[in-house]
Amino acid sequence: MRRAAVLLLGLCLLWPAPAASAAERAPVGWASTGSGTSGGAGGRTWTVDTRAELKAALANDGDPTAPKVIRVVGDISGHEADDGSLLGEQDYAPGYDLGKYMSCFGEDGAAWSDTRFEHCKQQRQLRQTGSNKEKAQIQLTVPSNTTLVGVGRDARLLGVFLTVNTGSDIIVRNLHLEAPVDHFTSWSPDDGTSGSWNARFDALTVITGKNIWVDHCTFTDGRFPDREAPPGFHGERVQRHDGLLDIEDGSDFVTVSDSRFDDHDKALLIGSGDGRGDRDRGHLKVTFARNLFTGIVQRAPRVRFGQVHVVNNVYRGQAPLYALGVGVESAIFSERNVFRYPRGGPSLAVADYGGERFRDTGSWFNGRPARLNAVASGLGLGSEVGWDPADVYDYRALTSPSAVERYVLRHAGAGRPHGRP
Repeated sequence: MRRAAVLLLGLCLLWPAPAASAAERAPVGWASTGSGTSGGAGGRTWTVDTRAELKAALANDGDPTAPKVIRVVGDISGHEADDGSLLGEQDYAPGYDLGKYMSCFGEDGAAWSDTRFEHCKQQRQLRQTGSNKEKAQIQLTVPSNTTLVGVGRDARLLGVFLTVNTGSDIIVRNLHLEAPVDHFTSWSPDDGTSGSWNARFDALTVITGKNIWVDHCTFTDGRFPDREAPPGFHGERVQRHDGLLDIEDGSDFVTVSDSRFDDHDKALLIGSGDGRGDRDRGHLKVTFARNLFTGIVQRAPRVRFGQVHVVNNVYRGQAPLYALGVGVESAIFSERNVFRYPRGGPSLAVADYGGERFRDTGSWFNGRPARLNAVASGLGLGSEVGWDPADVYDYRALTSPSAVERYVLRHAGAGRPHGRP
């Protein structure tokens, strides 16, 4: 272990993360159902402070699905090579240049041409190979029966593309997750009305995962917000981040609790696509409880197909495009959430993206009843979602806006004290 990590570990022993109460040893919500979610409890314990050590711990000496607890100390960068050096764009694709790549599109991002300039074919190839090399470097997959937990108040995964791929019984806790910068984000002229950038990496992606608990984590763009990205087409910035957390491809029984989502555009996406009902229909059962959303533009979350409970969350900051996106065949049950957007009205809380139903109970907008069912009705959405969380699992919702805000602002996020609502 490196000297800095040893010093940091000593500080962590002086300033430990607060112990979980008995009530927090199991999650609330969908992750508590069925076989429940206990992660790697009772298995081998690893303590890691480098990417190489984290990768080795996930492999668990050739038995990756055996129970294990992995304790993360300090900062771990997804771009850290085995020799400790940090890799960058030119290490993945020497000669790649964003400006040259953009010059191969037509005026203001029109169609690409390999022959527009001599460098265009080369830049296209460099972008593709660089993207694949970056993915191979920064992606770390969490196997079944794993608890991945930050030690102390400052454990961070920086630019790590953390994934769950068919894994089950997984806990991710007390970690700062800084979303990866896609050095090779691609421009799609036909995406939307005027084209769009498409970044590749999330901070955390759950694909066909079961019984997943994400608790007391902080998700953010961190040091590299898109507002500071290079200029792109149409007078807008290049978008170098994808989502903060995506849950897709038939994933089920997931709870995200007491976490923070900060300063990001497209934050949370539930579902693989409008045409992926064969994979997602009947799945995507997710609970979002007591989370804090600050400076999120949209998708908090956007849902397709899933039965999603959104309870006692706090939304605040500049007026977003929307908070809750009602997608195809989704059944969102919103309950006693607090929206604080001084420059907007309750219509900012709900948007229709091909859905048919949405239900809210007791949420507030700027201190007053939000009446989101009326907002949803104005969008053509019915209020019978076909399920009630109280029929599925036990939970206790806070019942006043002051209680919700007081709890969430004190407890949500990595390194924050654990509470009992």
